[in-house]
Amino acid sequence: MTKYDPADRDEHGHYTGSEDTVSDHGEIEASYLQAVAAFAEDTGVDHLAVREPQVPSLAHFGSEPSVDGFGLAGLFPAGPTGFHDGAEVPLDIALELVRSMLRDNGAWCRLEAEGAFAVHVGGDQYLYLGSSRPCEEALARTRALGLFPERLDSSPYERETDGADVQRPGDDEFWAGLRWAVAACRAGLLEETYVEGASRWHRLTRDSIDTVRARIAPRARLAVWPDLSSDVDAVIGARPAEGLVECVWQDKDGRIHSAVADEDEFAELAARLSDAEAAALLSIYADERASLFTAVMPDDDGVVRARWRTEPTPSDRNWAFLKTLHRGETVTGTVTRIADFGVTFVDIGGFEAMINIPELSWRPFDHPSDIVSVGQEVNAEILDVDPIRERVSLSLKALHEDPMPLLTAWIGRTLVGRVTKRIPFGVFVRIEEAENGFEGLVHNSELADEHLENPQLGVQVGDALLVKILDIDTVRRRITLSHRQAVSEL
Repeated sequence: MTKYDPADRDEHGHYTGSEDTVSDHGEIEASYLQAVAAFAEDTGVDHLAVREPQVPSLAHFGSEPSVDGFGLAGLFPAGPTGFHDGAEVPLDIALELVRSMLRDNGAWCRLEAEGAFAVHVGGDQYLYLGSSRPCEEALARTRALGLFPERLDSSPYERETDGADVQRPGDDEFWAGLRWAVAACRAGLLEETYVEGASRWHRLTRDSIDTVRARIAPRARLAVWPDLSSDVDAVIGARPAEGLVECVWQDKDGRIHSAVADEDEFAELAARLSDAEAAALLSIYADERASLFTAVMPDDDGVVRARWRTEPTPSDRNWAFLKTLHRGETVTGTVTRIADFGVTFVDIGGFEAMINIPELSWRPFDHPSDIVSVGQEVNAEILDVDPIRERVSLSLKALHEDPMPLLTAWIGRTLVGRVTKRIPFGVFVRIEEAENGFEGLVHNSELADEHLENPQLGVQVGDALLVKILDIDTVRRRITLSHRQAVSEL
């Protein structure tokens, strides 16, 4: 719907008439608002929701001279904080928002009643109305007002969403992960984008997270960053030689500030940092601006209805992948490395899971490399998925039956085993012939009948030793042996 007569267009569809492309603040503007009201009435709508609100970024709010009611002044009882995604407004307030957008007064949004009605204000006094009903009376009213309606398949401002995008909700799990990241000194700064083009910054401590969460605007986008640096001089010295940069700093009163500057303006910005307690520089360019992880705040029922997206980080992609995993499932992966501390890491589809030493095998071994090798493909069971710490624990042995319970039938049996290790209070003897066979302990008191000062005297690693199996504890995985009792029964 426009004020432009289609007859005043050239062969390329460009308007050639004399109508101004800005609001007249008068009769034509009033006609637009009356037409919107007529379509809303025909649709049966008396409230609309604010969707994806925007303010101009890095620019003055409003290209026209200031007028009464400039921007959002007086439109929301709670002040500008009422201008957020999902805010329900009565039709009279919605019409004032349309007026503000027609005047280019520094704020823009979609106004919609989901599945029923939509108002989108475009540039150069173009207005797009969508309704679930024919609205014939409203069409006639629009023409009578001197405006020109034209049917379109959809508004060019219709929001397109890609369901395949990664989008983490700012739910309890997100805040638990944020708390852990702050405690681990990985994070310390939260960026809250409450409308497109405007952000608030919050410095985080373990004690302040709940307070910050309570102040976050509905459906805001969140980005988590490393903490500010107390070495402000080093931060200033790290500024890029050219281009725009955003500086975030905390003053001596604890207030957080941010400003954007280019290479010519940075000297003035650096002067403002002279009394800063801590600061950080962030690129404003999308391909260089990499936060730790992101989220969008859900509604009170836990559902994310905001349609805007955050730029997914590697951590966000890990979160999305971990959501597909469940305890008890079997996964296939490739061993990527065996750490010095013995933990084995396995790639399971772009994410590196880990296998702790006890989960490699039921049988004894000296080093993980005795069981697996780098590059080997393995099947493993998922023991635990921790989305907060981004950890997945696997088990190789869980896919196999524990052979130790089968040995309980050997209790009371006498056999010859090989001594594998000497320790101060006894010796270990392998009771199975296999190289990775189970081993049991022969305590010093079970090595000889008489009390000897050194009962291990004459027993060396590799020796064959006659032993009797006294007990097999499958829970504590201990096998108790006796050489003394085995010899006495000969």
